[in-house]
Amino acid sequence: MNRNTDQERWELPRCVNARGDPFIDNFNMSLAQPHARSVRLNGLATCLRLEEVYWNILSEMARFNDCSINAVLSYVDREVHLRYGGVKNFSGLIRVVCVAHILSAEGLRLTPSPT
Repeated sequence: MNRNTDQERWELPRCVNARGDPFIDNFNMSLAQPHARSVRLNGLATCLRLEEVYWNILSEMARFNDCSINAVLSYVDREVHLRYGGVKNFSGLIRVVCVAHILSAEGLRLTPSPT
């Protein structure tokens, strides 16, 4: 790539409909750091690696349901097996569950993208 192309890329218009900087005031980069924890899913010990922000959301979900993070994770694990026969990427599922939880709390819905 030549230098002009690089410069042109930076001059592309930003998201026209964006209403705010995604880096909120006092953004804490440590929330994006992955953190592995040993957890028990329905009695089986395993390790789950998630970014710190997701552990924080799971903690809030557990507090809201008056249970432990392990209980929340075990519930999701059990339900995904019962309803869908399992999932290949459990960490990805937990991230989506966390985002869906936050969206639901804000009165928003998580919908599939149009194909």
